[in-house]
Amino acid sequence: MTALLHAARPGRGRATSRGARGLARGIGGGAGTAVAAAVLIVALAAALAPGLFTSQDPTVGSHEPLAAPSLENWFGTDAVGRDLYTRVVYGARESLLGAVTAVAVGLVAGTLLGAVAGSARGWVDAVIMRAVDVLLAVPSLLLSLSVIILLGFGTWNAALAVGVTSVATFARLARSQVLGVAASDFVEAAYGSGASRGQVLVRHILPNSLAPVIGLAAVQFGSALLQLATLGFLGYGAPPPTPEWGLLIAEARDHIATAWWLTILPGLVIVAVVVAANHLSQRIQEGYR
Repeated sequence: MTALLHAARPGRGRATSRGARGLARGIGGGAGTAVAAAVLIVALAAALAPGLFTSQDPTVGSHEPLAAPSLENWFGTDAVGRDLYTRVVYGARESLLGAVTAVAVGLVAGTLLGAVAGSARGWVDAVIMRAVDVLLAVPSLLLSLSVIILLGFGTWNAALAVGVTSVATFARLARSQVLGVAASDFVEAAYGSGASRGQVLVRHILPNSLAPVIGLAAVQFGSALLQLATLGFLGYGAPPPTPEWGLLIAEARDHIATAWWLTILPGLVIVAVVVAANHLSQRIQEGYR
């Protein structure tokens, strides 16, 4: 019995130390990783404190309309004379915080469903996974549009819709990890020591199953950002004149031939943030391996 207890206890400690070491290996080292981290830090700072980057009002047009980029207006101005750089900075709040919300919805809901399916098994597992298969069969854009139509337009409803599209992906990964860890010797030892199914799940199985799920969350951040920009471009996100990255590009469609900066510069910002997020997510996943 003493041997069983000794074998059952290290589960959480191993998971915590392995996760910390994997994260440290993933984000540490490399010029590309440093640049990607810097891009994300600046973007998140703009989302949380846009006043640090500009003192102008993103909704008031006080400049010459459709002015090209200059020292005064780094990204130029839009059709009503609003500073585009200011609107991009303030748009980070809608876009990035929306992406974080979407990932959190998918991560929490998907992990819970996957953990329940993997631990309960039987008919519970079958029902949950058939529902997951249905979600995976529906194209993500169509599913997100359906959710938005039910909830109404707006950034946070769009974020919730994007999060729903990722629940199935998180659930499948979490279930597979739970099933793999549940067959480990230290889990069998925990059951042998008298622990209940709930205690084993919370103390041993889940902590040892979360590393790949966290890596997937990092990958989903870039995907969620692109999906939110797409929904904003289609008019399902934040309403005008609220600055949102997808909406900024949509508003510039009529001027793409005469004012290239209205679409190119916000688009480059989106690409830079998505590429930075994907690079860091790959590094984090490599660190966990």
